[in-house]
Formats: sequence, structure tokens, C-alpha cells
Amino acid sequence: MDQYRVFGNPIAQSRSPFIHLAFAKATGQQLHYKSQFVEHGEFANAVNDLIALKGKGANVTAPFKEEALAIADVLSERARLAGAVNTLTLKDGKIYGDNTDGEGLVQDLLRHNIELRDSNILLLGAGGAVKGVLLPLLAQNPTSITIANRTVSKADALIKQFNDGRLNACGFEQTVNQAFDLIINATSASLSGNLPAISSSIINSKVVCYDMVYSKQLTPFLSWAKEQGASTVIDGLGMLVGQAAVSFAIWREVKPEVTPVINQLKKALLES
Repeated sequence: MDQYRVFGNPIAQSRSPFIHLAFAKATGQQLHYKSQFVEHGEFANAVNDLIALKGKGANVTAPFKEEALAIADVLSERARLAGAVNTLTLKDGKIYGDNTDGEGLVQDLLRHNIELRDSNILLLGAGGAVKGVLLPLLAQNPTSITIANRTVSKADALIKQFNDGRLNACGFEQTVNQAFDLIINATSASLSGNLPAISSSIINSKVVCYDMVYSKQLTPFLSWAKEQGASTVIDGLGMLVGQAAVSFAIWREVKPEVTPVINQLKKALLES
């Protein structure tokens, strides 16, 4: 049976085995997928061990996405620009690296009928999460994408790297009185119960607010956005399942349905 892994440290919290095995069942694919804890400094060895087993592919989570980039023989453009790989495909004696995070985000937004073409998007943060989603978001032909970050120089560096005239950079406090159709929180603030230091003036009933993080309840960012009048708030559970679906399609050449798996995960979250 074809072997797949998700490598990480820590890894016990990973939903990837559940998601991919659900995809396999729904699409009639025969495969074995499991999580694997990898010690620091052992990532390349873990990949080589999977190759020795004639493994077909692996997902990669923190803190190994940059190492995955380094060991890949062939990189997709989105992985190269993201500076990180979350999907390895092992075939023909080569390691192919891709990054499916941004496509997972875009597909989740489209699934919610969010209009991206000709929109003005605000991305909060300038770290790896933002780098991973910029190219797929730009491919949807928005009017503008503003990257706001506490340290503006990091946002400026991204704009220089991607070299697209639709990109702008500013500090969190400079978002005051700007108009956006979609605000995406790509900071880690929600994980620690905090909020990005943006003005409530940019939130209204027409602005869609999205948080890449998900939890049983609304994340702090989404809860705050609702209090400020946002009527559409979306967490990152669909992005998680969406990026997995893109990986699955790369490996198995079949596109799984994401909605049933999202609903299963939501139910499991509420029961936990």
C-alpha cells in the first residue's frame, strides 16, 4: 500500500491523518498515511527512510518547512516564493516540493462565495504564513493587497520579493480609515489570545474577516471583529482541509470533496 507521512515536532495535535484517510475513503484510494514525530536535526533522515520504504509523499509542518525546501530537487513557483514547503512528492528518484497553504486559503474563501477579483485585501502579518499565500491570492486578480505588520520593514521586504504593483506595506496603526473588502489575520496573535493592533475603524458589516487559526469557539480576532460589526467571519479550519485537499490531488490525481471532512472536524471540535 502506498505510504504517506506528515512530519513535525510536535505532531500529536496534527489532524492530517484524519483528513487524508477521510479523503482516501471518499475517493476509493488505497493508501497508508500516518503522523511521524521527527527530532531536530533528523528531518532529512526521516525523508530518506520514507524513500527507502518506497513512500510516495509527505506533508511537512513546523518546524521543518524550510528544511523541506532545502532538500527538494524540484520546487514549484509558489514554494520558491513562499520560502517553505509543506508538500513533498517522491517519484522518479526525485523530491518535488510544493506549498499548498495559499491555494487552500483561496479555495476556502471561494467556497464561502467571497469575491476576490477586484477586491481590496488586508493581510495582517509579514511572516511565513503571509509569504505562503501571496502568490495564490494575487492570481485571483484583486485590486490591491496591503500587508500590515508591526515592523513595516518586514512587509516592505515581502513587497520587494514579490515585485507586484498591487502590493502595499504599512504598520498596523496606518490601517486607520482605509477601506478593505477582506481582512485576513495571518499573525499568531490568536494563539496567545491577543489581537493585532489595528483600528476598529476599518471593520464594518461589509468587510469579511478571516483568521488562519481555528478553535472550538470564535478566535479572539474573529470575536473582536464581530463586536465591531463584521457580519461575515471565517476561521481557518477550511484552509487546513483545503491545503490538504490540494496535496492529496497532487499525489493521487483526484480532487476530494472538502465540505464533508470540514463538517466532521467541526463536530469533533465541539465534542472535544
